[in-house]
Amino acid sequence: MDKVKEMLGQHGDKASSGVDKAAGTADEKTGGKHHDTIRGGADKAREAMDRRPPGGEKGDGHHGHHGS
Repeated sequence: MDKVKEMLGQHGDKASSGVDKAAGTADEKTGGKHHDTIRGGADKAREAMDRRPPGGEKGDGHHGHHGS
């Protein structure tokens, strides 16, 4: 997962374009029946990518397991 986060930090513009392309494909495959849901998911994915710090900074404290 860290590798994905790192790649998003370095290539966020390409990832956002990929989200749009995937959403468009999904919308097409479902005949537009789930357009609002698909677009909503794509919007949330882009928002999450926008919140990532530049360079894919690590150490956000939200990964790994705690305790034994």
